[in-house]
Amino acid sequence: MKRVRASFFPPIALDPESKSPLYRQLYDWFRGAILNGQLRPGQRLPSTRGLAAELKVSRIPVLGAFEQLHAEGYLQTFLGSGTVVTRSIPDDLARPRKGSPSPRTPLKGQRKLSRSGAQMRQPAPQVWLNHLGAFRVSLPALDHFPVGIWSKLVARHARWPAKELLAYANPMGYMPLREAIAEYIGTVRAVRCDPAQVMVVTGSQQGLQLSARVLLDPGDAVWMEEPGYPGAHQSLTTFGGRLFPVPLDSAGLNVEHAIRSCPRARAVYVTPSHQYPMGTTLSAARRMRLLDWASRSGAWVIEDDYDSEFRFGARPFASLQGLDHDARVIYIGTFSKVLFPSLRIGYVVVPTDLVPAFAAARDAADIFSSTLYQLALTDFIREGHFARHIRRMRLLYMERRNALLEAVRDRIGSRLELVSAEAGMHLVALLPPGMDDMRVAQAAAQCGIAAMPLSSCCLRRPARGGLVLGYGGCDQKQIQDGVKKLAGILRRVIT
Repeated sequence: MKRVRASFFPPIALDPESKSPLYRQLYDWFRGAILNGQLRPGQRLPSTRGLAAELKVSRIPVLGAFEQLHAEGYLQTFLGSGTVVTRSIPDDLARPRKGSPSPRTPLKGQRKLSRSGAQMRQPAPQVWLNHLGAFRVSLPALDHFPVGIWSKLVARHARWPAKELLAYANPMGYMPLREAIAEYIGTVRAVRCDPAQVMVVTGSQQGLQLSARVLLDPGDAVWMEEPGYPGAHQSLTTFGGRLFPVPLDSAGLNVEHAIRSCPRARAVYVTPSHQYPMGTTLSAARRMRLLDWASRSGAWVIEDDYDSEFRFGARPFASLQGLDHDARVIYIGTFSKVLFPSLRIGYVVVPTDLVPAFAAARDAADIFSSTLYQLALTDFIREGHFARHIRRMRLLYMERRNALLEAVRDRIGSRLELVSAEAGMHLVALLPPGMDDMRVAQAAAQCGIAAMPLSSCCLRRPARGGLVLGYGGCDQKQIQDGVKKLAGILRRVIT
């Protein structure tokens, strides 16, 4: 440590091992000393040359720190008087207060938040998200993603990008990508739209947030599948939505129950093609009833089509949006679950008359998504890599699904009731009645198993707990080892 003599000036400690550069350490010390009263307004400072000599450092970091302090108004220089602490700092701010807390100490009860901000809480520790592999939910087969092809496509556009592609872009997204998305979902998902209605977003989570921001007023009721996607719980309540849980059965969301119990809802969140997490499909009759209710009541339908590509033994079901004749459906999709999560690219199909409002909301949020990845993804789709990857992953996930079903039946048997195994990258295993799924999930996490409790998807305590087991991101060995550990945990909990 290097110090200035205390008799000459308050001691300054510099740490040559710190990652922070010397000029920043000096700047932080002087600013702190001025604000906490160690250096008083009008107090003269040593010259930069003298201070550098005392500290045995180059004059350059001292000059840099003083220039920054001058620029921010903490120091003044007078001809013949040298550099002094500015006299314009209010005396009450420069006077140290007795018992004043450290700047790092939170001041409880002294910070006023908005109503929505005050309602936000750090979620309880989700220990089932601490591990990759068995049985992390929503994790695709990262080991089978064509990294080589993707890297070449990214390098193609990163090597010599056009100037306009480095500048600000349209909040709706890169038009060639929007055209590719419109063509894809029109063919595969029967979505009716043109590219002008497609907005590229930073994953489906942002699509949900934009929908809530544009469509909901504080206190508006929103029908929510029960159990349902926890990310939708967060997004819809952030902007004041009041969630109304709607039960499920084998035909999906119970629309008639929702109409009887909460007829004046402003919107409904639904995953009709592959309900999250239970895996049911919304029946044709309920689809038509839901759209009729939305049209008659002026409500909005937020359709989250998060992994409909992966249906085993049958073609994916057509979208709810394709049946909508009154432009009440906002359709949300994502590439993060079908390619890789850190891609952070999703899309929203917006009714034509809502495009200006959604574009303005997106511009206010983060302006636009990374253009480089949009360029690479456009080529990935246009050149056929995306379709080939989907076909390979559908077969792979079916193999992994079958391996998980067989392992559970062999090692655990009737202690788990398996449901929702016809599509996607996860299935639900219901626990014996009365068993606490949170307790099981915590025990599994201690063994390195990511078993998501079904209750974390519920607004109300479920009648029966369960585990949501993802198989997309784990190979057959991980599945076998994971089920073996899970069987041991269940034996301990049951006994």
